[in-house]
Amino acid sequence: MAIDVLLPELEFIYPSDSFAKQANISDESLYKRANDDFLGFWEDRAKALSWFSPWHTVLDWQKPIAKWFVGGTLNASYNCLDVHVNSERKHKTALLWEGEMGEVRELSYQALFEAVNRLAYVLKHQFNIQKGDRVTLYMPLIPELAIGVLACARIGAIHSVIFGGFSATSIKDRLLDSQSKWVITADGGYRRGKPLMLKEIVDQALASNDTAVENVLVYSHLGVPVNWVEGRDFDYKTLIDEAESFQEPEKMDSEDVLFILYSSGTTGKPKGIVHTTGGYLTHAKFSTWAVFDLKEDDRYWCTADIGWITGHTYGVYGPLSNGATVFMYEGAPDYPDKDRFWNLIEKHKLTLFYTAPTAIRSFMKWGDAYPKAHDLSSLRLLGTVGEPINPEAWQWYFAHIGGKKCPIVDTWWQTETGGIMITTLPGLHPMKPGCAGVALPGIEAKVVETEGTVLVEKGGLLTLTRPWPSMLRGIWGDMQRYEDVYWKTLSTYFAGDGAVQYEDGHFMVLGRIDDVLNVAGHRIGTMEVESALVEHEHVAEAAVVGIFDEIKGQAIVAFVTLSDESRGLVSVDILIQWVSESIGPIAKPKHIVLTPELPKTRSGKIMRRLLSDIANGKVVGDVTTLANPAIVQHLEIEWKKLF
Repeated sequence: MAIDVLLPELEFIYPSDSFAKQANISDESLYKRANDDFLGFWEDRAKALSWFSPWHTVLDWQKPIAKWFVGGTLNASYNCLDVHVNSERKHKTALLWEGEMGEVRELSYQALFEAVNRLAYVLKHQFNIQKGDRVTLYMPLIPELAIGVLACARIGAIHSVIFGGFSATSIKDRLLDSQSKWVITADGGYRRGKPLMLKEIVDQALASNDTAVENVLVYSHLGVPVNWVEGRDFDYKTLIDEAESFQEPEKMDSEDVLFILYSSGTTGKPKGIVHTTGGYLTHAKFSTWAVFDLKEDDRYWCTADIGWITGHTYGVYGPLSNGATVFMYEGAPDYPDKDRFWNLIEKHKLTLFYTAPTAIRSFMKWGDAYPKAHDLSSLRLLGTVGEPINPEAWQWYFAHIGGKKCPIVDTWWQTETGGIMITTLPGLHPMKPGCAGVALPGIEAKVVETEGTVLVEKGGLLTLTRPWPSMLRGIWGDMQRYEDVYWKTLSTYFAGDGAVQYEDGHFMVLGRIDDVLNVAGHRIGTMEVESALVEHEHVAEAAVVGIFDEIKGQAIVAFVTLSDESRGLVSVDILIQWVSESIGPIAKPKHIVLTPELPKTRSGKIMRRLLSDIANGKVVGDVTTLANPAIVQHLEIEWKKLF
């Protein structure tokens, strides 16, 4: 399956000499080590962790089942906390948190250690939670969410974090699938100054009494009264105050399950991605250190909620296992004004900033004045995650946030991969706007056609051709589905994304193959059309989907948001012609719908599935996770006006 690549290849941008000289990785020695001795390379990375007992086999590979560091025992919480408390980092800030209302909390590694141990003690002794039991967390982005994750890991319980924007139905589906007996939640959280009552949503999920949930632990974040079920609900702070301050960490086999994370945007039965302890933590620690060039005095901000894999790997396990200072922010980027992120960076002197292209395009839409009003000179590295970033957004990010001095690591990976697979190492590789970069040391990626022919300079299917430590170990309770979804398309792991690999080794990710349109025999990546639209001076954001066309097979539909100052200055016809001239007539949208905003989750992800439902006349799916559900009805009305 070849995909036409229509965007022009862009020029390299090199990191500064001063950055390269101080970088954690500034030569090819790790690549050489990985190429010469693949297993030895990963064994070296695993040795950076603290193990209770050593492994006897680095890799047992019985496709599609991988077992890494077989026989070794360790604990993820121990590696994120105890190793630092027993060192000079004891009093270093581990978590620095700011709430949407402006309150600030700072926890040293010692304080975080004590908080995690107390909760672990409660879970084990109050609720009798044992190794392998499942605990579901549904909370706002507050320190107690990270504490809950680490407490579960400490006693060997399997945590399942559900993003605090999901509906009661979504929670119930995940509870039923995981058979969790315990839920940790909060009375609520803030979003754009308004309370989101999380405990009420949990109560709705449990109303029919058909889950396995026995107890709900409730943290009072808003400090408001909530419904209380005697015998089931317990107050977090009361139990913590009564708990012992140390809980012995469980010795976990390397292949014991660490967490289940349900992939977002699925239909039907939730898909619980399973990750185990040793291999996942090995890659989380290594990739955080290598990709973000982590230094002892860095203040690192990953804007993702812990409810997503990015928050797991690069908000909790990766940075804390490296002894970093992690910044967390509860609220929205535009509350109380559109400069909140820049205010936070300036106020807390943050050095590393990792966010989504969707957020960056929103920043572009709001205008340059907001970042210009703040001192962002503390930043030394930027990153992007979650979807391909178009070159125009990359260039804006580089110039207006990084001051043309901060390297950008454009990272490609998935919930399933556990950690970053493709990016540039910031002190070693030149950057190419719109290209993710090259495979990390120890990772082997290729672009192929369906039958397996390797493609160069031509779009195809992105596949990972060798096992890696943080790879998923299956789908919870459904190994057949795991094989069918990830291993039947190709003889190797199929990522579900289209990409092109250039002669220089850099990969440009084109997006999901179900976001690749077949227009008159040409397979066109939606990202390329979106990128062309956003290149227009009046366009802030664009999302592209396909509709059935009797002649071409599929036709292109674009939903476009104009920048605030550009309303009324550009017509649909002008934008259609712009795409035609930028890419070619084959990529010209059949319809363009102008909209004040696109349907996005509270984490900023554009829900293209909903746009596809609207354009194809289908019943629109669940909108409860959207930041503004009303936008869907507006788009349905605007779409009907076209006919």
